[in-house]
Amino acid sequence: MKIISFLSDFGLKDNFVGLVKAIILKINPSVQIVDISHQISPHDIIEAAFILKSSFGFFPKGTIHLAVVDPTVGSRRKALIVKTNNFYFVAPDNGLLSLVLKEERVIKIVEITNSDYFLKPVSSTFHSRDIFAPIVGYLSRGEKLENFGREISNYNILNFPSPIFKKNILEGEIVYIDWFGNLVTNIDEKTFKSFIRKKSFKVQAGNFMIDKLSFSYTEGDSSCPICLIDSFGYLEISMREKNASKILRLDRGDKIKIQL
Repeated sequence: MKIISFLSDFGLKDNFVGLVKAIILKINPSVQIVDISHQISPHDIIEAAFILKSSFGFFPKGTIHLAVVDPTVGSRRKALIVKTNNFYFVAPDNGLLSLVLKEERVIKIVEITNSDYFLKPVSSTFHSRDIFAPIVGYLSRGEKLENFGREISNYNILNFPSPIFKKNILEGEIVYIDWFGNLVTNIDEKTFKSFIRKKSFKVQAGNFMIDKLSFSYTEGDSSCPICLIDSFGYLEISMREKNASKILRLDRGDKIKIQL
């Protein structure tokens, strides 16, 4: 049974997610579709890229990852199929795949151009239903990559924020806020530990200072934030049983500083 993961910013109010799945299943009823998330902030390619990067490797080898956050749908932006050493990725060419393709070895990139596979007529506002869904359906049935379009050699790269080193300061950025209000930064565990090197440190999160790394959420209390390495390996600012984003008044793009 072929597995297809599905990530989007469609939300759950409308029928968009259901229709994409319906087209895939109409072409290949034997696939299993796993929802990563459909609550990506609307049009937020950086958030989608981060969530996809944090998720794709947990799936079985051979999984087809369909990821659609497509603010320029209907424009001349390309639609891609990327085959890597472990997976297939189907997505608009807007940088959404930048982070995962840094970790995977790219075997082939195909620009989707063969309209024989598209649902007719093609809506200029719903390529997920009319282009991506049928492509994924036929791909899951074993259709050859070269049948979908022409091979290309490059793709759009997202300008994802990286931590900045300034003498005794490591400056990171909040790149994601989860359902609980936890603030996930772009500082991974390796970067954090190589910077502090077992020295004492302080993490500045808004107007709060944190001077130790916690192991779990239970080490904090409801009045003070804590920092820990989250389940995906990134430095996270949290508050026990509270929404850290609201209480600390911090949002996506705000800076986090670590000082020795």
